[in-house]
Amino acid sequence: MSADRNGFMGQSTVTIGETLVSLHLYKSKFLMNVSGPSIAAACRRTIPSPSSMIVISDSLSHKVETMHARLGGSANGHNGVKSIISALGNDMNFHRFRIGIGRDDTDAAKYVLSKLPSHERRFWDNEGLDLVLSEIEKVARKG
Repeated sequence: MSADRNGFMGQSTVTIGETLVSLHLYKSKFLMNVSGPSIAAACRRTIPSPSSMIVISDSLSHKVETMHARLGGSANGHNGVKSIISALGNDMNFHRFRIGIGRDDTDAAKYVLSKLPSHERRFWDNEGLDLVLSEIEKVARKG
């Protein structure tokens, strides 16, 4: 693991399922809504193109304990993804794993920043993690 003024990065070659994957993980030090420049800089330093990048973000419009994966497309109103797209020069050709957090009647910002209920934390520690790893394997196999 290494750190610079913009974020934290780790790199390793791992086996996910049956696939050997060169994995670079990056966590920006900036708030999600303004994280794009640091993420784009890390992308340029470590991978051949944004199409090799996976961004994992929350999604108010997807049910709790679900994940939706896709390559490309709009930000769907997510300000953090908008920031990344802008920092990549409007290149939208990267993978998005949208983690469903659902929504209640409270203010969206307050809801997004609230602590996950224990049943959701347990899900993402177990079956949810398996979902994410399965999708990473699919991306890696496509090369």
